[in-house]
Amino acid sequence: MQLPVIIQTAGLLVLSNVFMTFAWYGHLKNLAGKPWLAAALISWGIALFEYLLQVPANRIGHTAYNLSQLKILQEVITLSVFVPFAMLYMGQPFKLDYVWAGLCLLGAVYFIFRT
Repeated sequence: MQLPVIIQTAGLLVLSNVFMTFAWYGHLKNLAGKPWLAAALISWGIALFEYLLQVPANRIGHTAYNLSQLKILQEVITLSVFVPFAMLYMGQPFKLDYVWAGLCLLGAVYFIFRT
């Protein structure tokens, strides 16, 4: 049984975003005392796994969705991954701004996916 395109695309993008978020921000916690070049090289290595998931996700998604729809889907997933990362891993407090940003993205989803 083949999973629907949206499930394949979103699933791969969620996994990709986990790697992306750690590559972009994880070094702020784990490598704060290391030279920036070391953090950049380690982040680049993590980002490789992001791309190994993101590229097939977008190729699969493009069979059913246009570029704008893929971009908005990516942004919604990015926020959905970032907020728990910021709170649980980086110890940042919950902010209502996350809710407002999420609502704005839901508006973007509506306008980009409406027919």
